[in-house]
Amino acid sequence: MGTAVGGGRGAVPRYVQIADDIVQQIRAGALKAGDMVPSEAELVERYGVAGGTVRKAMVEVRASGLVETRHGKGSIVKARPPVRHRSSDRFRRTHRQEGKAAYLAESAQSGAEAKVSVLFIGPTEAPEGIAERLGVTAGTQVLARRRLYFRNGTPVETATSYLPWDVVKDIPELFAENPGPGGIYARLEDHGHVFAEYVETLQARPAAKAEATELSLTPGAPVVHLLRDAVTADGRVVEVCDTLMAADQFVFEYRIPARD
Repeated sequence: MGTAVGGGRGAVPRYVQIADDIVQQIRAGALKAGDMVPSEAELVERYGVAGGTVRKAMVEVRASGLVETRHGKGSIVKARPPVRHRSSDRFRRTHRQEGKAAYLAESAQSGAEAKVSVLFIGPTEAPEGIAERLGVTAGTQVLARRRLYFRNGTPVETATSYLPWDVVKDIPELFAENPGPGGIYARLEDHGHVFAEYVETLQARPAAKAEATELSLTPGAPVVHLLRDAVTADGRVVEVCDTLMAADQFVFEYRIPARD
């Protein structure tokens, strides 16, 4: 089931087409968790290309994080049960009181091993769109906390939290890699910023090249760009979280009340 080769200047390289075809088979479930990816000889015959082209394609497939290579056995499709984002449950105050941050709790519910790597914590200038959400002028100093989230060793999400400087300057835990049980929302509530709601905006789009590299995806793979405003009881947005998620790794579940 090879992919047709485009002609002319700017055509996608054949090895990229083959890699995308294999990745799409995995995402569609034609190749399931635990299945062996066809051998190099089988792929050469299927796609009518040289072995070197297949090897380059498999480099791209492995970079997607969808397969693991075992010495002497070949490449095997990884088990990747999606994390379920339950909008009506994930930010419950009881979770924070039990010391559970949202991503770690959700990953545990899906049976996955989760890890968070902190990439940056420090002052930065608020980008224009973020500043508008925070109600400050673009370029105003805010605190940025950038993280990379892993599930079963594979990067699946990047997130940068932007918080107003006047809110965070007297909360030293927010400048630490580990802000403590329950995460940054628990520390904010400890200091009187009680949350009333969280407003999320989602957009699906192809990953840019740098984004795909960071999340071990093939260029142009689908991602979900999520922006969340954390709003306190007095109506102030005290955090904007700018998140990029590998689309195949998450299921979004929303409860919408029916009202007159």
